[in-house]
Amino acid sequence: MSDAPENLTARLHGSLLELYSEAEVPLDKGTFRLVVFREKRTGKEHVAAVKGNISGLEGVPVRIHSECLTSEVLGSLKCDCKAQLDRAMAFVADEGLGVVLYLRQEGRGIGLGNKIRAYALQNKGLDTYEANRKLGFPDDLRRYDVAAEMLRMLGVRSADLITNNPLKIAALVDEGIPVRRRIASRTLPNPHNVDYLRTKRDQTGHLIEFVAEDDSKAEAG
Repeated sequence: MSDAPENLTARLHGSLLELYSEAEVPLDKGTFRLVVFREKRTGKEHVAAVKGNISGLEGVPVRIHSECLTSEVLGSLKCDCKAQLDRAMAFVADEGLGVVLYLRQEGRGIGLGNKIRAYALQNKGLDTYEANRKLGFPDDLRRYDVAAEMLRMLGVRSADLITNNPLKIAALVDEGIPVRRRIASRTLPNPHNVDYLRTKRDQTGHLIEFVAEDDSKAEAG
């Protein structure tokens, strides 16, 4: 059985968040329990899509996913965010156990408007990190204290993290959630995002596993 709201609320003392609502919802990947948390200071809402009874378990499959309206709603091909979200939801559904945390931190934390400003700079030749710096932002403003608190409130003792980002693993561990192992998040590149993926791999150590057409030719030669 899933945790009742009052049991989750009992874990909230001193937390960053409050439990706002939860319900079983049929999704295209199966029925998930959607649990909405609100940040006490800002009122910003985040959601956990939970499959199965994860409370008290070790090695729970976990995806920490940051909002990407341009990809997930509008169908932008400039990144692989929608593909990663779909893969994580399908993986958790197939396992019958796990949680996908959907955090409202668009554009690696700079917001939608600034993300589109960064896209305009990328159209002039800057890469994704150079564009952020040009706008006066660091490479990544995302927070993981909220994600860790959500997992604690859901009763997750340790995670099998679905990610390509080693910095995300380190950040979650720093916030007090042990990561037992990494599950690779494999997606197929397209002509519009292959340079973006290569930049993340080469500049920030993302463990992206793909072979673009030019890489394939180089290896063959």
